[in-house]
Amino acid sequence: MTRYIIRRLIHSIFIIWGVATLVFFGLRAIPGDPVVQFLGAEYSPEAAEALNKKLGLDEPVYVQYFKWLSNTIQGDLGDSIATGETVDEAIRTGFPKTISIAFVAFVLALVIAIPTGVIAALKRNSWIDYVVSVIAFIGVSMPSFWFGIILIILFAVRLNWLPAVGYSSIEDDGLWEWFKHLVLPALAVGAGFSAILMRFVRAGLLEVLGSDFIRTARAKGLSERSVIIRHALRNALIPVVTIAGIQLALLLSGTVIIEIVFSIRGLGRILVGAILDKDYPIVQGVILLVSVIFVLANLVVDIIYTFLDPRIRYE
Repeated sequence: MTRYIIRRLIHSIFIIWGVATLVFFGLRAIPGDPVVQFLGAEYSPEAAEALNKKLGLDEPVYVQYFKWLSNTIQGDLGDSIATGETVDEAIRTGFPKTISIAFVAFVLALVIAIPTGVIAALKRNSWIDYVVSVIAFIGVSMPSFWFGIILIILFAVRLNWLPAVGYSSIEDDGLWEWFKHLVLPALAVGAGFSAILMRFVRAGLLEVLGSDFIRTARAKGLSERSVIIRHALRNALIPVVTIAGIQLALLLSGTVIIEIVFSIRGLGRILVGAILDKDYPIVQGVILLVSVIFVLANLVVDIIYTFLDPRIRYE
């Protein structure tokens, strides 16, 4: 296992480097000059030349690339062209908000999807199964931004139970205020994920329940609770873990629209603004971070496999 993890980490370094390289050259292939866009009405050839020189954009692209790569390896992601703040500062500002939304959405999705998926599988072809399937279909179909607006109208405007917009940090306002501000955006972004996960739980459990080892466990006199939880559900969770690991990483990118709807300045809004401003350093830094999260999520999924199914061994 240790050798496998080391090999995967080495492979991950090359994957992250490849993504970062594609982003670096891809941004510079887009027409338009970020300096001209940044200067706006104050543009002049002399001001543009001075700013290009200050930012190093007057050098050949390959020189810019190797400088950026060298600085990145040393932990320096550069400075924003638009605001002048460091990329590290921008990420530290937005990342806690985005990861909070994704984390709460992920937990809520698991809490909703696993029990409902199990119940739907155990009550196959009953009215409960049909109701759960219809709800799951609706959850997959509805846009997250539309659902977010409905949640705001219902729980913030009509009932006045939860705040409609904004973000509260745990350090400043405490755990309860932090959670209250995250419930609605997390539900909006996690509803579709919960529906997908529920369908995987149901399908996986139905397949396992028809296996020979489940019939053997029942023949030995094990309680139905033990058969379902210790034997059936554990084996059914392998495909669920796969989709959950991928979706957890995708939730980070899926928060972009939700951050706009709920007026939260997370990584998604920062990235969109940086793309519109052609703010190379910010875009490169954020995408580099997201690629690292994707790679690590897949590695964690592979490791969890061995705990769910002892027969799986990585050599």
